[in-house]
Amino acid sequence: MLMQTHEARLDALRQELARRGLDGFVIPISDEHVSEYVGNYAQRLAWLTGFGGSAGSAAVLKNKAAIFVDGRYTIQVKEQVDGRLYEYKSVPKDSIGAWLAENAGEGAKIAYDPWLHTNGWVKATSAALAEIGAELVAVDSNPIDAVWEDQPPPSPAEAIVHADHLAGRSSADKRADLAEWLKAGKLDAAVISALDSVAWLLNIRGADVDHTPVALSYVIAHCDGTADLFIAPEKVTPELTRHLGNAVNIRPRSEFESALGALGGKRVAVDPNYGVAAIFQALEAAGATAIAKQDPTILAKAIKNPVEQQGQRDSQARDGAAVTKFLRWLSVEAPKGGETELSAAAQLLAFREATGSLKDTSFDTISAAGPHAAIPHYRVDEESNLPITPGSIFLCDSGGQYPDGTTDITRTVWVGPGEPSQEQKDRFTRVLKGHIAIDTQIFPQGTTGAQLDTLARQFLWMAGVDYAHGTGHGVGSFLGVHEGPQRIAKPRGGQAGTDQELMAGMILSNEPGYYKGGEFGIRIENLILTVPKEIPGMEGDWLGFETLTLVPIDANLVDRDLLSEAEIAWWNAYHARVLEVLAPQLEGEDLAWLEEACAGL
Repeated sequence: MLMQTHEARLDALRQELARRGLDGFVIPISDEHVSEYVGNYAQRLAWLTGFGGSAGSAAVLKNKAAIFVDGRYTIQVKEQVDGRLYEYKSVPKDSIGAWLAENAGEGAKIAYDPWLHTNGWVKATSAALAEIGAELVAVDSNPIDAVWEDQPPPSPAEAIVHADHLAGRSSADKRADLAEWLKAGKLDAAVISALDSVAWLLNIRGADVDHTPVALSYVIAHCDGTADLFIAPEKVTPELTRHLGNAVNIRPRSEFESALGALGGKRVAVDPNYGVAAIFQALEAAGATAIAKQDPTILAKAIKNPVEQQGQRDSQARDGAAVTKFLRWLSVEAPKGGETELSAAAQLLAFREATGSLKDTSFDTISAAGPHAAIPHYRVDEESNLPITPGSIFLCDSGGQYPDGTTDITRTVWVGPGEPSQEQKDRFTRVLKGHIAIDTQIFPQGTTGAQLDTLARQFLWMAGVDYAHGTGHGVGSFLGVHEGPQRIAKPRGGQAGTDQELMAGMILSNEPGYYKGGEFGIRIENLILTVPKEIPGMEGDWLGFETLTLVPIDANLVDRDLLSEAEIAWWNAYHARVLEVLAPQLEGEDLAWLEEACAGL
């Protein structure tokens, strides 16, 4: 029945395209802000195809269609999307532009929603179609919205104030810095369209998108320090109005496009990665000059001020106690049998909710038993739910959103009885050694994440194995769990963030892993804060990391003989710190378990 439903939806879309005189349509997972997570109203690809991943696109023609996903979703897409209706395509090897050029035919009119694609994508795809005499056409309204009968509306949740004592800086101060940046670049205004950038700039938060506490809105910031906030009127409270003050003009979200049209003759900065094609097109039509520049809030947002840094320490301590209670529960209940991926995820959420300050999870919990642990971005549901089998590996990657910080932690544990295999212990210990290498590295100012990435992989490489994901991503302050511009990853052409130098105040994840398809997976993830380091006789400025995440690592999976004395010292010092911070928050069996888990190697 499910696939028949999706077949009927595909037929309805094709009929709508025919009614409009169009030969095809491209559907991305995206919203008007190029968000990582999108609201239910924008889940057009999931509605059309059944695909539940967080990244992907589809292209629909009159007689054929294709769905494009990356390597994270190769298995998932085949489970969720009917292969009779869609060809499976893998990016970056396959591109939508190339597929359309091969299949659309001369004279074809292929439609796209300019509010859901970047300008760069539009130019590249237009060029690919032009080579075969076809045309990429912007639509005034999304044709899926015309046939999606029960499409939910955008969230009506009120925007909330993020107090200065949590933000560490006032919105007026941030806007003054932005104004100076505009003046220095001889720019009149900047369009701030990424939701977390709007939230950071104005010190506001919201509940419009799962996992990310943002409010659907845009900002046009001006060189005199004032700004226009475009947001649905039902989201505006008297408290928000007082907080923003006279220098921020609150306008209905529906007026954003016309406001762009009023910038004729102005030089306006727009981030090409977050400003959709419709923004560039509206500015161009108005006679404004759109200058493609990185959103000026992005780097400032990534460098956490002292208040945000302390908030992160506080939230990590609170979250660490909750995760520790979960691991103690898991160590008792999982060996009995009867627990599942879903029951474990629910129990972990309950422990976090019991803190009294959890606002949301920071992403869908990866609760992965046995072979599912070998899928780095696995997401459990009722259909995929596996039992947690005694005598196996269980991997849990999860995080919480708290008013003072955003957390992200992965722990891989052995579920008894029995012992892990020598292969499992070897791979776990090599991952641990790479994790320690990142955690303890000191490096000169100007070093990029790409330069550090090999440190995490070196011990796996010596065994002839590797992992396919990056080693670390940036993390926000009660904002996005994946936040740029910094990353620790292999340098690859076009991969954002790997050439960004690491700077004091930046928070990153440290998460090397190993995955044996169909059998088991391993990942150890802590969050780390980039901090200045003092070295006797040093020349220039040097940096290193402060470990933020404090939760025991499973000693059952460690091959002590593979560790150096320095690595054992790291283990013992880390767990002494875990015990110091978490013990005052625990009691009874939880405290006893923690003390045992933190014993030295």
